[in-house]
Amino acid sequence: MKTILHKADTRGFANHGWLQANHSFSFAGWFNPERINFGALRVLNDDVIAPKMGFGTHPHNDMEIITIPLKGVLKHRDNMGDEWIPVVPNEVQVMSAGTGVQHSEINGSNDEYLSLFQIWIIPDKQGVAPRYDQKTFKPEDRQGKLQTLVTSFNDTDTESLKIHQDAKLSRITLAKNTPFTYNLKSDTHGVYIMNISGEIELNNTTINSRDALGVTDTNKFTINALNDSEVLFIEVPMISL
Repeated sequence: MKTILHKADTRGFANHGWLQANHSFSFAGWFNPERINFGALRVLNDDVIAPKMGFGTHPHNDMEIITIPLKGVLKHRDNMGDEWIPVVPNEVQVMSAGTGVQHSEINGSNDEYLSLFQIWIIPDKQGVAPRYDQKTFKPEDRQGKLQTLVTSFNDTDTESLKIHQDAKLSRITLAKNTPFTYNLKSDTHGVYIMNISGEIELNNTTINSRDALGVTDTNKFTINALNDSEVLFIEVPMISL
C-alpha cells in the first residue's frame, strides 16, 4: 500500500472577499506541479461563500461535477431548464458537463455563509449529453456504516447518483475509537480520503480535520477514528493525465 498525505494547510488558498477557497489540487491561480490530480480526481475545492454571493453564469464541458453542501443553502441554475434549485446539507448534486453546459451557483441565504465541497472527476467518455441530478442522503444512514453517494452508470447500485466514470463517492460518520475497513473496487483504483471533521488514523498516520490521504496499491485498508469523525471517500481509477 502506498499513501500520500495532504495536510489541510498545504492546500492552495484564495481569498476573494466573498469567496474563501481551499484547493486540494491545482486550480485557477494556484499551481503546484505535484498536485495536479489524484487519478481521475481533478478538483477538490473546499469553498466558503458569503451570503447572496456566488459564481455567475459560466461554461463547463467534458467533466463530471459533484457538489456536496456542508452548511447553508446552495442555489443552482443552468441552461438545461433548471431554475434556482436549492441544494442543502445531506443532499448531493451531480452534473455531467459533456458537450457543454452553462450554470450559476450562488449562496441562497441572505445572512448565512455557505460551505461546500466541489469535486471534478475526469469522465471515461467525452461528448455526452449534459445532465443534472441531485438527491437527499439521510445522515442516520451513514452512522458507523458506509453511505454510497455517487457511482458509475455501469454500477449496479440503484440508490446512488450516477456519473460517467468508474468512481465511487461515499461518506461515513464514526464514533471515537471505531475502526472501519474500506474495500476498493480493484487494485487499479485509489481512494482519496478527505477527513471532513474529527481525527482519524491509518497506519500510524494521523489525519486531522480537512487533511486528506491518498491511498493506492491495495485492495483494502482500515482507518480508526481517534475522535468522533466524518469522512468522505473518493475512489477513482488511477489514470494518468
